[in-house]
Amino acid sequence: MVGIPLGLAATLVTVSTAFGLLAPPLAGRLVDRFGPRVVVSAAQLVQAGGAVGYLVATGPATVAVAAVLLALGQQAFYSSLFALIGDTAGPGPKDHAFALAGMVRGAAFGLGGLIAAAILTGVGPAGLRVAVGADGVSFVVAAALLTTLRLPHRRHERTPATIGVLRNRPYLALVGVATLLALSLDFFLIGVPVYVLEVLHGPTWLPGVMLTCLTLITSTTGTLVIRLTRRLARTTSMIISAVLYVAWCAVSLAAAGLPGPWQLAALLAGLLLMAAATTFLNRVNALAEAASPAELRGRYLAAFQYSFTVAGIAAPGVAGLFTVGTWLPWLIVALCAALAAAAMPYVARSLPRHAVRDRPAVLLEAQPGEE
Repeated sequence: MVGIPLGLAATLVTVSTAFGLLAPPLAGRLVDRFGPRVVVSAAQLVQAGGAVGYLVATGPATVAVAAVLLALGQQAFYSSLFALIGDTAGPGPKDHAFALAGMVRGAAFGLGGLIAAAILTGVGPAGLRVAVGADGVSFVVAAALLTTLRLPHRRHERTPATIGVLRNRPYLALVGVATLLALSLDFFLIGVPVYVLEVLHGPTWLPGVMLTCLTLITSTTGTLVIRLTRRLARTTSMIISAVLYVAWCAVSLAAAGLPGPWQLAALLAGLLLMAAATTFLNRVNALAEAASPAELRGRYLAAFQYSFTVAGIAAPGVAGLFTVGTWLPWLIVALCAALAAAAMPYVARSLPRHAVRDRPAVLLEAQPGEE
C-alpha cells in the first residue's frame, strides 16, 4: 500500500508494536478510576486512528505512527475488556460470561478473515485499502455503541490491606503459568503453518482449514465446557488444558514420521486435542478476575493481559527453531505446558479459595473443611 520494502515494513511494525507493552498499566489505572467502558471505547478509537494512519501513510514514519496507535489501542482494549465483561455480568462467577465473550470473539475473527479473503480475492491489491478502511469503521461503530450503553461500575476504595500487583506473588505466579499455557495457542497460530508447509510439505490449503476448524470448535463449545467442568476447580481445568497441550505436541510431532494419509490423520487428531485444551483454558480469565481485589481489579486484569502478550511475542521465535530441528519447537512448547501443569497445584494453594473453587467467598468461609 505504501511502497516501502517488506523487510523495513516488518521491522517498523515489530518495533512499533513493542510500544503496546506500555498500555496495560495505564489502562488498568484508568479502569479503576473511570470504569472499563470509557477505556474500551477510547481503545477502539485509538485503533481506528491506527487504521486511518495506514490508509494515509506515505512513508516509514507514518507507518510507524499507525503501528504504534494500533498496538496501544489493542493492548488497552484487552487490558480493559475483561473488567467490562465482569461489570456487565454482575456479581457471582464470571466463567460463563467470559466463555461466551470468547466464543463471540472467535466467531468474529473467523468471519472477519473470510470477509477479508473475499475482498482481496474479488478486488485484488486495492482490496487492502477496503479491508483496512472497513476495519477502522468497525472500531468507530463499536465505540459508538459502547457510549450508548449504561453499564454498571462500582468503585471500591483502596484499603491499607490491599496490595499492588507487583507485591502479590501468587497472582504473579498465576500470570506466569497462564503465559506458559498461552504459548501453545499462539504457537499453533504461527508455528503450525510453518510445520505443515515447510517441514511436512503438506498441501497449501491445510493450515487454513485447520485454523477454520479450530475457530469453529472453540466458538461453539466454550459454554458447554464451562457447564461440564462446573464442579471442577478452575485450576484443575487449567491442568487438564496443560495436559492436552502436551498431548497435542506429541501427536503433532509424531506426524512427521508417518506416511501421507496417517500424517493427515495425526494432524487432525492433534487439532482436536488443541481445541479441547483451548476450551478448557477458557476458565483462566474468570480465575484471574476472581483472584483480583475489587479495589484494584482494573490494574490486576491489565497485568494479567501480559500473559497473552508475552506468549504472542515468544511464539514467532519458537516457530523459528524449526530451522534447528523439527522436534525442538514441539519440545519447548510441551515443556512449557508440562511446567504449567506441575506448578498449578502449588499456585492454587496461595490463591483465594473462592477464586479457585468458583464459589462465593462467604460460602467457603462457612465450610472450612471442604476440599
